[in-house]
Amino acid sequence: MAAAPDVTSNTLRIAVDIGGTFTDLAAFDEATGELRFGKALSTHGALVNGIQHTLLDADVKVDDAYLFLHGSTIAINTLLERSGAKTALLITEGFRDIYEIGRVNRPDAYNLFFSKHEPLVRRSLRFEVPERLRADGATHRKLDEDAVRTLVKSLADREIESVAVLLLHSYRNPQHEIRVKQIVQEELPGVFVSASHELSQEYREFERVSTVAANAYVGPRVAAYLGELEDHLQASGFKGTFYAVQSTGGLFPVEHARRECVRMLESGPAAGVIGAQAICTQLGLPDAIAFDMGGTTAKAGVISEGRPLTTGSALIGGYERALPIQIPMMDIFEVGTGGGSLARVGEGNALRVGPQSAGSMPGPACYGRGGTEPTVTDANLLLGRLDPEHFLGGAMALDVEAARKAMSDVADRLGLDPIKTAEGILRIAITAMSYAVKAVTTERGLDAGAFTMVVYGGAGPLHASAIAREIGIKRVLIPFAPGHFSAFGMLFSDLRYDFVRSCFRKLAEVTFEELEDIYRGMEDEGRAAIAGSVVRPESVRVERAADMRYVGQEHAVTVDLPEDLFLNADHAAFKRRFDEVHAVRYGTSSPSEACEIVSLRTTVLGVMAKPAPRTVPEGGEEPTADAVRIVKPVFFGDRFHDTPVYSRTHLKAGNRLSGPLLVEEHASTTVVAPGDELVVDRFGNLVIAIGSARS
Repeated sequence: MAAAPDVTSNTLRIAVDIGGTFTDLAAFDEATGELRFGKALSTHGALVNGIQHTLLDADVKVDDAYLFLHGSTIAINTLLERSGAKTALLITEGFRDIYEIGRVNRPDAYNLFFSKHEPLVRRSLRFEVPERLRADGATHRKLDEDAVRTLVKSLADREIESVAVLLLHSYRNPQHEIRVKQIVQEELPGVFVSASHELSQEYREFERVSTVAANAYVGPRVAAYLGELEDHLQASGFKGTFYAVQSTGGLFPVEHARRECVRMLESGPAAGVIGAQAICTQLGLPDAIAFDMGGTTAKAGVISEGRPLTTGSALIGGYERALPIQIPMMDIFEVGTGGGSLARVGEGNALRVGPQSAGSMPGPACYGRGGTEPTVTDANLLLGRLDPEHFLGGAMALDVEAARKAMSDVADRLGLDPIKTAEGILRIAITAMSYAVKAVTTERGLDAGAFTMVVYGGAGPLHASAIAREIGIKRVLIPFAPGHFSAFGMLFSDLRYDFVRSCFRKLAEVTFEELEDIYRGMEDEGRAAIAGSVVRPESVRVERAADMRYVGQEHAVTVDLPEDLFLNADHAAFKRRFDEVHAVRYGTSSPSEACEIVSLRTTVLGVMAKPAPRTVPEGGEEPTADAVRIVKPVFFGDRFHDTPVYSRTHLKAGNRLSGPLLVEEHASTTVVAPGDELVVDRFGNLVIAIGSARS
């Protein structure tokens, strides 16, 4: 931004998360402790308009803010929709096809219709560069700059919008990549250019080329959007600092986000996990599942031993046809099931739900915006779980008849009545969403039943009880303002810089002095970046980890390394931590076998001021009489039950309720099923004991 924030007069921090259906805002005044929330339908033709609507809904002004935080699905949607820029790939001579060959994974060996990943850059736009580095970074063949310049000039006639550069072993020595990027910028001014060493300092050429190709592919669209938003903020009087949210949940300056757009792939979901971590810290809860269900997708992540689980790479688009992205990010699994997921009759007269979504335009049939197909939201409305007059606090009326007509069209094809069809839609959606939770727990060697599930997103509390039952989870927690929770989570995000260096050394042969030198080099870079930030954090914290494996293995696990391990220079403790992590991940370990380090990782955090915990007044076990807004029929099991509907704002700490019941608030409704018991804790969280697992 052109001007530095006036932190002496402005104390407002604004966070905005754009989802596939809704745009959410959370605003925190550091001087007064006041929190405000806003919600509006996402305006996909002009995303900035949706942000403006949330500002109006929350009654806040950007010119009162010193910090604007932003997460968006624009990067991940561009990738999944294949709607990115026309991209060229420049790659070391002889390696033109590694992007297409990949790892030759075939997860389903007997599937005759298996189709492998489809590159974002077609073969005719992949070009070889005369050069070659050795694995240690030494020059084997000098870069032919004249050949590169001639090649780049020829790209002008192809209307290339973006260029990705991947040269072999550039993570060891980036000089050839740096020079190629300079030549591209000289010959193709205005074209987005991305070099692999700027994003990944790890080995594995396929993963690195996939990462840089993805960054170049989404870059022009994301950079243009962020520039448009920045201009809009400035025109609205904002003179503070604009930070984007990374896929780690950390914050980084918008100018970095415009260059390294791929770091924003999971920005919104990651912020939700950061918010869930804050809840766990308040409650002294070490382990939890963070589950987010919005209008388009459902996502799950894990907090273990008080920290969110992260990964050094992720597969975007599902394992079978996935494109790997090799950057640090929150370990999140996502399924295409949300409130707007469409229910359709497929082959064999089978009912299917998602992954196609009605989005915000036209939205579910009940939104009255032209939608004609039933969705999960329409099913909830017909089953009595949503109130047509009190959706979004009454700001948006729902059309019951439109939902019933859409449901009847599908029900007639199935030979069922609309209510049974609606119930079937929810059952299918619950099963699909349970896969996301299992993917981040059971498939990681964790027992999902031992975790509390923190559920948020506008649609999450509607389905929390049913998902918990499906998996065997005994305790569910619905936090304050779940419908705005990802935006709220951004208020707990810190400035964050992640670094990784590949370092192939046997643990028994490496000294702690060698490791310390590598870590210190990365950490000094992170500290310098934070010191150069306009916003001053309260403190700086460093976290270390290493990717390790047994000698002879191919794949590694990431092991967190506490500070005392380095202070004591304890090789044995280092090895024990690796064995423990390997045993959790794979169910086995070999303490007697030698292990090796593959990569060293460090995270440098600029710790920001956090909103103080919000508490609610104490009450007895019985809520006050005015807490019940209405009693109405709601479908559970095989029939409608007369069900009380409570207003969340009238519930007090200590209130204890037995299902069935609903708890309504501005942007969400919590369903407490028959057999469940709800208790309100002192922070206003709704803690639900599932079935006979009451505590």
